[in-house]
Amino acid sequence: MDSPTHVALISSPGMGHLFPSLELATRLSTRHHLTLTVFLVTSHSSSAENNVVAAAEATGLFTVVELPPADMSDVTDSTVVGRLAITMRRHVPALRSAISALTSRPSALIADIFSTEAFAVADEFHMAKYVFVASNAWFLALTIYAQVLDKQIVGQYVDQKKPLQIPGCEPVRPCDVVDPMLDRTESQYYEYVKVGMAIASSHGVLVNSWDELQGRTLASFKDRSLLGRVMKAPVYSIGPIVRHFGSGKDGSSELFNWLRKQPGKSVIYVSFGSGGTLSFEQMTEMAHGLELSRQRFVWVVRPPTVRSDAMFFTTGDGSEDQSEARYLPEGFLERTSEVGFLVSMWAEQTAVLGSPAVGGFFTHGGWNSSLEGITKGVPMIVWPLYAEQRMNATMLADEMGVAVRPKELPGNAVIGREEIAAMVRKIMAEEDEEGKAIRTKVKELQRSAEKACAQGGSSYENFARVVKLFGRTG
Repeated sequence: MDSPTHVALISSPGMGHLFPSLELATRLSTRHHLTLTVFLVTSHSSSAENNVVAAAEATGLFTVVELPPADMSDVTDSTVVGRLAITMRRHVPALRSAISALTSRPSALIADIFSTEAFAVADEFHMAKYVFVASNAWFLALTIYAQVLDKQIVGQYVDQKKPLQIPGCEPVRPCDVVDPMLDRTESQYYEYVKVGMAIASSHGVLVNSWDELQGRTLASFKDRSLLGRVMKAPVYSIGPIVRHFGSGKDGSSELFNWLRKQPGKSVIYVSFGSGGTLSFEQMTEMAHGLELSRQRFVWVVRPPTVRSDAMFFTTGDGSEDQSEARYLPEGFLERTSEVGFLVSMWAEQTAVLGSPAVGGFFTHGGWNSSLEGITKGVPMIVWPLYAEQRMNATMLADEMGVAVRPKELPGNAVIGREEIAAMVRKIMAEEDEEGKAIRTKVKELQRSAEKACAQGGSSYENFARVVKLFGRTG
């Protein structure tokens, strides 16, 4: 009997990269019975990351190898993508050594988008090279096409008067470009263009979307007169791949006990991902907006990005309050004690969104969170903060019709409490016609996602097709 195909997977640091990579490995192991070795580069400073890695190891579904940290003491690049690229580049020797030490050599290497430097190692060991794009096909299209835009467009992208044209895809508004494209003089811009070129040189790309969701964009990759001119490798839509932490129904935590007592679809869940934070002024408006909406809420509260002298107030006994209250308007907790629940962790997000009590999701619009909202059938308010979230917000609100968003980009202005309250009421209130249409649409996409992943569905078939190719060496 033939031994299972052995595939290696490498993920860059950060929860937004770690979660989907581990979920992909889980699916390859459980559904397709592959032998997986997962190489991780972690920050080694995040307890949340450590917990996720430990949980993945505990499943026993695949081998986890944490690569030893590289020396970054001389790196002065403070941009997110620039530093990520350097981090992954400096881990290439450790990856080479780790693969050399394996008794069974993998036939393919799957790299996330910031790990494509590892393709040099794949070439050395005659492994097929694949890329896993944990975001959507529109983001992939922009990333691939950035090398062409770099030659076509003069000046900064954000200063362009017209949208950026991508063959066969929706154009991208200059204000929506991904963070590395905001300033073409920064090192991370050049790293981002390089990533797109590396993806195009792979044997294939796995993207976390599905045919029925982004059919036009995905078709463009196959058309040699459109994006297929740049992207020679096939693109396989295999999503949605979302994380699972159980249902929370049997959980004994205080949060789930509270949720079980709330009426159906009455709670809005407010979370801006693993790295999203608000300014003190915006947190103040957010608090008042939630209160004004008169809706129940669960809010993942983190320290604000800008410290204000007005941030801290004293408790009744004159001591400084050290809880979440110190970031919030005085009296807010007391006034909302019956309808609100504050938490500081977000790891149970899928379980929270799956609670019968939750009827709305106030999110930064990261693709992982967006897919969790869609697959749980929960309408969204999208509040983009960084990375490709501005593109996601445009797609979710304007194209897919499953979300509302502020009139202005949150990074450009402080969004007022009245607008926040109105958005919350729109997706939560049963009588709101626009909200009703959004709720209907997100349920349609939920069913579409389930169908795509079910046996015979588009993603199911695409997954099976690419898994067969993994057994062929590069």
